[in-house]
Amino acid sequence: MDDEELEDVKQLDLAAIIGFDGANNRSLVAHPDKKHIVYALGNRVAILEWATKKQEFLAGHTNIISCITVSQSGAYVASGQINHIGFRARVIVWDYQKKEMISTHEQHKVRVEGIVFSSHEHYVTSIGGRDCGCVVVWDWQEQKVISAVQISKGAAGDASVISSMHKRGESFITGGDCHLSVWVINKEAKSLKQIIVHTMKRRRAVLCIDINERDEIGYCGTTTGDLMKVRLCFHHDPDILDPVKNPIVQGYWARISNKKLERGKVDLYENGIHSVKILPDGYILIGAGDGTFEMVEEVIKPNKKEDLKMPSKPALKILKSINVNGSVSAIQLFDVTTFVVGTVKSEIYLVKRKEFQPILVITCHVSTIYDIAFPYNFSEVFATASKHDVRLWCVNTMEELLRIKVQNFYCSSLVFSYDGKALFTGWSDGIIRSFTPLTGRLIYAILNAHNKGISAITCTRNGKRIISGGCEGQVRLWDVSPTKQQLVCTLKEHKGPVSAIDVNSDDTEAATASADGTCILWDLQRQCRRSILFANTLFMCVKYVPSGVQLLTGGSDRKVSYWEVLDGSLVRELDGSPSGAVNGLDISSDGSLFVTGSNDQIVKLWNYQTGLTTHVGIGHAGAVTCTTFSGDNKYIVTCDASGGIFLWKTPKKEEVLPPPLETVEEEPEPIQEEPEEEKVETVRDIPTVRVCVELPPCECNIPPDDDSPRYCCRMRGGGDNTALMPETSRSVKSIQSVRSQASVQSVKSVQSVKSVKSVQSVKSVQSVKSVQSVKSVQSVKSVKSVQSVKSVQSGKSVQSVKSNKPVKSQSSVSSRTK
Repeated sequence: MDDEELEDVKQLDLAAIIGFDGANNRSLVAHPDKKHIVYALGNRVAILEWATKKQEFLAGHTNIISCITVSQSGAYVASGQINHIGFRARVIVWDYQKKEMISTHEQHKVRVEGIVFSSHEHYVTSIGGRDCGCVVVWDWQEQKVISAVQISKGAAGDASVISSMHKRGESFITGGDCHLSVWVINKEAKSLKQIIVHTMKRRRAVLCIDINERDEIGYCGTTTGDLMKVRLCFHHDPDILDPVKNPIVQGYWARISNKKLERGKVDLYENGIHSVKILPDGYILIGAGDGTFEMVEEVIKPNKKEDLKMPSKPALKILKSINVNGSVSAIQLFDVTTFVVGTVKSEIYLVKRKEFQPILVITCHVSTIYDIAFPYNFSEVFATASKHDVRLWCVNTMEELLRIKVQNFYCSSLVFSYDGKALFTGWSDGIIRSFTPLTGRLIYAILNAHNKGISAITCTRNGKRIISGGCEGQVRLWDVSPTKQQLVCTLKEHKGPVSAIDVNSDDTEAATASADGTCILWDLQRQCRRSILFANTLFMCVKYVPSGVQLLTGGSDRKVSYWEVLDGSLVRELDGSPSGAVNGLDISSDGSLFVTGSNDQIVKLWNYQTGLTTHVGIGHAGAVTCTTFSGDNKYIVTCDASGGIFLWKTPKKEEVLPPPLETVEEEPEPIQEEPEEEKVETVRDIPTVRVCVELPPCECNIPPDDDSPRYCCRMRGGGDNTALMPETSRSVKSIQSVRSQASVQSVKSVQSVKSVKSVQSVKSVQSVKSVQSVKSVQSVKSVKSVQSVKSVQSGKSVQSVKSNKPVKSQSSVSSRTK
C-alpha cells in the first residue's frame, strides 16, 4: 500500500503501548511538572501520567527515536531519530500542551546521538553520529540554523553525549571518545567557539555528563569505571559566556571499597558508568553497566603517598547501593526524594531515597515477541512469548502480572486451554511445558517432543489433545492430562518447519502451514491427510473462519489467500503488504473482520466479505510478528521484533462495514397520450389439415352430396350396409364420440383460459390426460380388427389436429380481443 493509499485509509486508534526503548542512554526524561515521564517507544514519543498510567503519544518520526529532551519549563519536547545509511535523520520540536509538532529539521546524517534545549529555550542543540560528526544549533522559533560545525579535531574521537548549562543559554558541553569540549554560541556571527578541556594527558571515553546548578562543576562517567570531575571555570556572572580560564579535569574518582583489594588497585564500576546525576544537596547518583545503582558522596582525603597503578583515586563514599535488572541507562529526578531509573533491558524502576529499594513500574520484552494469546472468552489478560520468558499482562492497567522464566531458550508458540486452567508453551529446546496461569507453576513437561525444537502448538476445545509442530516438519498429536502425556500419532508430510497450526470449531480438522510452500488439512479422527494446498510462498500463518468453510493464509509472497476447505480451491487473493511478508493473521469471533501484520511494520484491518482495508496502524519499530483479537473484539493486540506490544481499539461496525448502496428513485416519464385509433377486428383463416380415411366401398344406393363433407351414407347416420359391417360402423361411431369429447374439453379449456390464466395450464394438462385416456380406451376396443385399428389411428391424428388446433386459435383470438 502506497503512502497516498495510506492517507485515504483511516488510522487505528492506539489505546496503549507496553514497552520502553532503554538501549539509548538519553531515552527517558522526567517532566518538570513531576507528574509525567517522557520516553522513547519505537518511532513515537510516549508521555505517561505517573499516577493514572494514562499514555499519550507524539507521532511524526519515520524510524526509531534515539534521544529525547525536555525544556526546563516543560513547555517543549525535542526528539531525534535514527535513519538508514545515506539518509538524513530528523529532529522534531513538540509543543507539550498541544501535543503537536512545531518545528523540524534534517541537518544530520543517519543518526542523532544527543539533543538538548538551551536554558532560555531558544535553541535546540544536537550532535550527529559517526556518519555525521557535526553539532547543529537550531533556532526553532525562527526556523533557521545558527551554526553547524564538525566536532572532532586532531586525535579527538566522535562525540556521543551533550549537556546544556543551567545559567548560560549560549553554552553547552560535549563528550565522547577522547573528547571533552565546552562550546559558546555567537548568534550574531553565526559561529561556535570550541574550548577543549584539558584532561592531564589521560584518555577517557565519556558516556554521560551532568552539570551542577551553578555551572561550576561537571561529572562525567567513563567506560573505565571511574568518575571524572571537571572544573568549568566560568565567571560568577552568567552574562559572561566565556570561561575565565581553560576548563580542566580535577581528578578521576573511584569507589572507596570496604573489601580487600590487591596492592595498587582501586574499586572501579564494572562495565563503566553509564548514567550520573547530581542532587541539589551535593550527593551523586551513579548507574553502572552491571546494574549497580548507588548514591555516593565525594570525600577528598589528604594527599598521601599511595602506590597506585591506576590514575583513579578512591574518593567516592558509598551511602546506599542496590542492583537492578540490566545496565542503568537513565537516572531522572521526580523530586529530591524520588528517583526514576531506566535500564537497557527496557525496565523502569521507582526508587525512594529513604528506603532505596527498586519498585518495577514499567517493563516489556527486550527481544522479539514470537506469539500472543488470549484465554478463551476472556479479554482481561493475555500472554506473550519471547526469549527467556513468557509473560502475562493485564489489559486494563497494561502491567505485568506474571513472568515465567526459562533461561537460554525462547518460547516460539503458546496457547491457553479452553477451560483456562493451563498454559501450553512450546520451546526451542524441543520441550512442551504446561504452566498454571495464576502462579506460573509447572504442571508437566513433555521431553523431546520434537528433535529440532517446537515451532507451533495448539490444543483442542476439550483440552484433552495437543497438536504440536516442529522445525523438522513433523506434526504430532498428544493425549494429555496432568498425570499422563502420550503420543497418539506423528504426521510426516511437511518438508520444512511448521509455522502455524489451527483447529476448526468442532475439533475434527486441523490446518498446518509450513515454510515448504504447503498448507495441509488433517483429519484428526482418522489421523490422515484430508487435502493439501500449494502456493509459491513460505506460509507463515493460517486461520479458520468461525464457520469452518474457509481458511485464510499469509506468507512470504505478501498475499492473503482465501481457501475453500471442502475441495482446497483458491477463492481469492489480496495484497496483504507491498514490500514485506505477512507474518501474523487473526479473524474476529464473528468473522466479519481480520487483521494482518507484516514486515513493513504496518498493521492492517480488513473487511472479510469485501476484502478491503478499512484501517491501518502505524507505529511499530520492528517487523510485526503476531496479531490477535481480544475475546470481546474490543481490542487488537500486535507485537513486533523489537519487543513492543501495541493495543489498538477495534473500530465500530459503522466505521468498518461498507456503506449501503444508495437507491436512486427514478421519476417515471410522463406518458404521452396517443390519439385513439379505431380498433379493427381482423379475422384470419385457421389452417386446417385434412386426413383421408380409407373405407371400404359403399354399397348403398344413396349418392353423396356435393356440398356435404361426409363420404357415404354411413357418415350421414344410416344406410343399408350399416348392418352388414358392424365393426366398421362401430369404429366410425368411436371416432365421432372422440371428436365430441375433444370438442367439449377444448371448450372447457377455452373457458378456463378466459377466467383464470393460472388454471388454464392445469386444466389443459387435465384435458390432455383425459384425451389420452379416451384414446387408450378406444384403442383397446378396436383391437379385433386391423382395419379398425388403422381407422382408430387415423382418428387419433384427426383428434390431435382438430382438438389441439382450435384450442390454440381460441386462446389467441380471446387474447387479441382483450
